[in-house]
Amino acid sequence: MRSLFVAAMLLVANFAAASAQTFPDRPIKVMVPYPAGGPTDTVARAITQGLTTDLGQSVIVENQAGAGGRLAMKTVARAAPDGYTLLLGGTNNNGITPAVYKDLDFDAVKDFAPVAAIATDSLVLVVNPNVPVKTLAELVAYAKANPGKLSSGGGIGISPHFILEFVRVKSGTNIQFVPYRGAAPAMTDTISGQIQIHASAKVLLLPQIQAGKLRALVVASAQRWPELPDVPTLKEAGMDGFPPDVWYGLLAPAGTPAPVIAKINSAVNARLKTPEMTASLAKLGLDARPLTSEQFGKVLVEDMRQWGDLAKQTGIKLE
Repeated sequence: MRSLFVAAMLLVANFAAASAQTFPDRPIKVMVPYPAGGPTDTVARAITQGLTTDLGQSVIVENQAGAGGRLAMKTVARAAPDGYTLLLGGTNNNGITPAVYKDLDFDAVKDFAPVAAIATDSLVLVVNPNVPVKTLAELVAYAKANPGKLSSGGGIGISPHFILEFVRVKSGTNIQFVPYRGAAPAMTDTISGQIQIHASAKVLLLPQIQAGKLRALVVASAQRWPELPDVPTLKEAGMDGFPPDVWYGLLAPAGTPAPVIAKINSAVNARLKTPEMTASLAKLGLDARPLTSEQFGKVLVEDMRQWGDLAKQTGIKLE
């Protein structure tokens, strides 16, 4: 019996090695859990352009928005574990989703295999320029003097939602949160004045801030952004305890052969180390963060712990 088991394991290992040698022999699909135009989508398109060249097959981005990112996550979790269907996930999906949804029909960590980290970003909280405030303290004072007048908005159950609720809870203000299907439509409504407060990643909001369409009040990062040297961090503004990094990376269905994961990881890391990709990410306000798949897995576990603690502080729970 033992010899049969060993033989079966050798057969599986040989099959996995053979799969890696021929991988990829057809297009690879990267599922993005949010609408086109948002931060996650932008990161996906930045990395897939280079991977198409490096892997010798088309790497196609497919947006499947809805249910706070869970639709795309479920699609990937139930896909064949062969490396041809990947998730552009990270903090928002694999770190935060298990912290805010009680009855998931998949496991946001165990049903996925970490493949490769791509980059880190950080968040900025902005207001419509017509709101008569220039600092977080002024926003808090204005909100308290005008209860119910201000509303914030963004995608639900993701890091921007957390920072908006973190500020509301810490300040004790009455600011209504309006849920959106993604960051891009919420940003558009903040610019038009339909809502007054928004938060999202540097990749999306920095150009709008620099163009004067939005006003930045604080950044959720360890240091001030070089592009916005006069905008303080949350800690400097008196609200400590918010994670400084938002991670982006590729994940595959659990059970994807290790040699296939290693091949994708190697291609991603090689691409991230090129001057062209580093510069491309930097223009988006992102820091390239090549890691092994094992290191990326540890990041996701720590993310889940940090955001789980924040979910308890803010009371964010979704059905």
